[in-house]
Amino acid sequence: MRYVIGDIQGCYDELCDLLSLIRFNPSVDEVWFTGDLVNRGPKSAEVLRLVMGLKQSARTVLGNHDFFLLRVAQGFGSGHAGDTLNQVIEQPDSALLLDWLRHQPLAVVDGDMIMVHAGLLPQWTRADVIAFAAEIETAMRAKQWQIFLRDLFGNTDHRWSDSLSGLVRARTIVNALCRLRYCDAFGVMDFAEKRAPHAAPAAATPWFSHPHRRTAHCEVIAGHWSSLGLMRAPQVTMLDSGCLWGGALTALRLDDRQIFQVPSRQPLNEFASE
Repeated sequence: MRYVIGDIQGCYDELCDLLSLIRFNPSVDEVWFTGDLVNRGPKSAEVLRLVMGLKQSARTVLGNHDFFLLRVAQGFGSGHAGDTLNQVIEQPDSALLLDWLRHQPLAVVDGDMIMVHAGLLPQWTRADVIAFAAEIETAMRAKQWQIFLRDLFGNTDHRWSDSLSGLVRARTIVNALCRLRYCDAFGVMDFAEKRAPHAAPAAATPWFSHPHRRTAHCEVIAGHWSSLGLMRAPQVTMLDSGCLWGGALTALRLDDRQIFQVPSRQPLNEFASE
């Protein structure tokens, strides 16, 4: 059996509960993760060790919090209120965990199934997703990956164009794959609004709602949008059901599309979003 599990963000106990519920057997089953394995939950290091230990039985993509951990560990920023990144950085095996993390992809594509952390811009094709994700993956696995990572994030690079190059191009790709919620029909992204679609910014819609999205024929699986919660629409499944905020941790079984959930052990915070 193959499963996809939504954002964990350090909620290790709930992950163990969910793997037990689905009777996951790494010798015969495979599990995918939509990214954001770490941060703000209590046991990010344990989550990393578990997923890394599954080896060929697990596939994950990088989420914005995974990138944030890598940046803070390299001294390229400081944590925010509520972050638990030091729970990883201070571990004796942190170098091993961080090196494994930076080698993870930004997209997993299997036939017409695409898994990313956040979303896809409407003008991107399946082939674009593969190529653009590979650009970032290659840079993150290179010898000078720290230099690349240092300047990788910023809100100003929010408009896609095929003519983009250098760090502006890289930042725009990462912003789309790891941070996207809303954009307009031209692929201009809005990072300010994190609430559910009732609060959509003017002229923007959820990335998956654009009628001319060029990946509409693919099945896209993502997370990232906890205020949206579990959402299933034709060819799109959003799996961040807010475990970190007191919601649930969700798994989708790809073989028959059955949903499995376990309740969060974290305090309920209905106003939080990620």
